[in-house]
Amino acid sequence: MATNSGDLLLMTTTHDDEAKARTLAAAVVRARLAACAQVYRIQSVYWWEGEVQDAAEWRIDFKTRAELADALTGFVNEQHDYDTPEVIAVPVVAGSTAYLEWVKAETAEGLRGTGSR
Repeated sequence: MATNSGDLLLMTTTHDDEAKARTLAAAVVRARLAACAQVYRIQSVYWWEGEVQDAAEWRIDFKTRAELADALTGFVNEQHDYDTPEVIAVPVVAGSTAYLEWVKAETAEGLRGTGSR
């Protein structure tokens, strides 16, 4: 297990429709803003418009570089139809060396698209 110096993130958003979630996931990966995305069903309970909501949603977890966080957030905000889409990031503190290197390699193209490096 390798430690990560904070240069990789797990970023998350949600969607109310599986097809839309999968389309967004594929678009982000195609844009090279994430190495991969996982889409899975969740049940969300949250406060919205003055009351507690309880709804099925589809969570999308993106594996990406910290340098791409702003670009990925902007992309999700542009493509999403929620008024306030969730976009959060948590640092990857450790992982298999080969996997962490794979994420870095697969997102290198995304850096060029954002003007980084």
